[in-house]
Amino acid sequence: MQDMEYTVVIRTLGQAGDKYRKLLNSLLTQTVQPVAILVYIAEGYELPKETIGVEKYIFVKKGMVAQRALPYSEVETPYVLFLDDDVYLPPTGVETLYNEMIEEKGDVISPCVFFNHQIPIKNKIRLTLLGREVCRLIGNRWSFKVLRNGAFSYNNNPTKAVLEAQSNAGPCLFCKKEDFLATHLEDEKWLDDAYYAFPEDQVLFYKMYCQGLKVLTSYDSGIMHLDASTTVANPEEKARKVVYSEYRNKLIFWHRFIFLPETNMLLKLWSVIALVYTLGIQFFKYIILKCMGKSILANAFMDGLQDAWSYLHSTEYKRKKRILKYEKK
Repeated sequence: MQDMEYTVVIRTLGQAGDKYRKLLNSLLTQTVQPVAILVYIAEGYELPKETIGVEKYIFVKKGMVAQRALPYSEVETPYVLFLDDDVYLPPTGVETLYNEMIEEKGDVISPCVFFNHQIPIKNKIRLTLLGREVCRLIGNRWSFKVLRNGAFSYNNNPTKAVLEAQSNAGPCLFCKKEDFLATHLEDEKWLDDAYYAFPEDQVLFYKMYCQGLKVLTSYDSGIMHLDASTTVANPEEKARKVVYSEYRNKLIFWHRFIFLPETNMLLKLWSVIALVYTLGIQFFKYIILKCMGKSILANAFMDGLQDAWSYLHSTEYKRKKRILKYEKK
């Protein structure tokens, strides 16, 4: 399968341990072997002990976006497999992604590694009412869709192995190098300014979708996310950082990708209403928590929105290029 020559690129801090080892070992078993394995590790971090002896390490600036939004001048193949350091691929994993992408005439494909449609019903109802992860019962064209409030919906009963998508999980994706570079993910490094870059995966895939690329989700690749996140010493502090990052970045995403590109005034108004509904529910929740003496998360919520508002009025943001339709040559 000479036409699918590909390079593996991995972003890491070098701390995933045994899960990183499993990733490297799984790459050795692929039915179609990569031409090269390039590991982009954050500056200031030690190289991991785990090795298979063929990977090449490149030090870059730290950040979920910074370690993916790269020029990839080292990549000499048409296709690239982008990975986090805690993914496992069965022997046919890459071959399956490639074949499905070609058969569906897609431009980028990602495996479903977070099975939203399999969570308990009570969680589906709660998250849907909150407008955060909306369970979609009708239609079987899309796996994940981006909503007017900046959140996403998911297919509750995917009956096909591959569906079109507007968003996907970020631990693994496969596409042409030229298509990835044309997305200009480097323009979205504002995500890294928060404690956590959430939702950087949604930003990447939705930007690809907005620029005319056909994005796909594979439900049968067998690829798994092993989750190398570590236990923190102060869970309350982590929760504060997560809440701050989520609402800062989500408001910026909504403005940049939902509100600004919309030219239909009715849909623009509907986007505002959807956002107000979602933020209103969260505001009410955090006010109750504050009245109960739990003000840390409430303050994080408000700080995130205030910092997002400040950024949206900054010179840096106003100079950013609008989202444009990508036209293939």
